[in-house]
Amino acid sequence: MKKTILLGTVFMGSFLFAQTVGGDRDAHGCIGSAGYTYSQIKKDCVRVFEQKIKLTEVAPKGSSTSMVAVIFSKDMKKAEVFIPDTDGESLILTRAGKGKAWKKDDYVLVPFKKDGYQLKKDNVVIYQ
Repeated sequence: MKKTILLGTVFMGSFLFAQTVGGDRDAHGCIGSAGYTYSQIKKDCVRVFEQKIKLTEVAPKGSSTSMVAVIFSKDMKKAEVFIPDTDGESLILTRAGKGKAWKKDDYVLVPFKKDGYQLKKDNVVIYQ
């Protein structure tokens, strides 16, 4: 009888564990443990670290440097920025007219050098 109860408990425990592996999908179906997050511009799950445009923190606090990724809309009117300190939500910046800056609140994304970008907050460069 004890063996039956023990085997039943082990079986049920393994069944419950199998149900939770990969069970960290967000509201959009993106699996965070696999490195995916939802892109509002692409309307799909993306891996931030695989994006073409990556900017590095200018003045890191501590021994590690963080990175942000930028995804542009096809018409280049919107820029989606994945910033570590925004609680997993990306930030959508908008370009007005034919200007060369994308803005939202205190954030501004501007072209930098030949093919790079700078992200500023309160007019201070935080990533480039």
